[in-house]
Amino acid sequence: MRPVRRGHSPQAGPFDPYSTAKVPLLIRLGLYCSYCERRVITNLAIEHLQPKGVAAFAHLENEWTNFLLACVNCNSTKGDTPVDITHVLLPDRDNTFLAFEYTVDGEVRVHPGLTGQLAAQAQALLALTGLDKDLYEVQDENGKQIVVDRVSKRMESMGIALDQAAAIAADPGNLALRTSTAKMAFLDGAFSVWMTAFAGDPDMQQRLIDIFPGTRLSGCFGSSGHIAVSPHPNDDGLSPGGRI
Repeated sequence: MRPVRRGHSPQAGPFDPYSTAKVPLLIRLGLYCSYCERRVITNLAIEHLQPKGVAAFAHLENEWTNFLLACVNCNSTKGDTPVDITHVLLPDRDNTFLAFEYTVDGEVRVHPGLTGQLAAQAQALLALTGLDKDLYEVQDENGKQIVVDRVSKRMESMGIALDQAAAIAADPGNLALRTSTAKMAFLDGAFSVWMTAFAGDPDMQQRLIDIFPGTRLSGCFGSSGHIAVSPHPNDDGLSPGGRI
């Protein structure tokens, strides 16, 4: 999962209404769901880390540090569930890139290197957003089975990314191909899927880190390289943070 940095609020005081925070969030984080990483052109929602519909968190409804971006699927799955942020990893304060692995069959799962409390916190994030769910199928008007969820999108992205990785491996010095591939990933989303496909290509990983807004600024990949930094530097001083 892509770690991001929201940064300090672009204005003094709360956003009232909170919808006025959407433009600066899009500029800093890009048109991507903060959880499933899909690129969403329309209906990308301001996601409240602590749900605005719960009375105990009503005072956070307009607070910059309570905002991320989320697709309809992740946002609706999370719903009004109160979040004990001490028991869940979050992409704005933990290096979630190191917490999960992405497979060719569209699965996102807790990285096998995580154990104990960190593994439990990573699994809690998947459960909170429904990313631990299997794919499901429905029938179209012709009775044909079609996959309609986030798993299928990851599978599609992995196929495209692996094709591009193979093309670059066959012509590694083709800088135009590398540039166009990074732009293709930018338009596709699924940052972690593309990073997985290019695990053996440091140059492409750097290009991916740089082209997705808010990723390099997170500090989770250093100032210029592709090696993941642990723990998240948490330069915004969010609490809790820097757990991985």
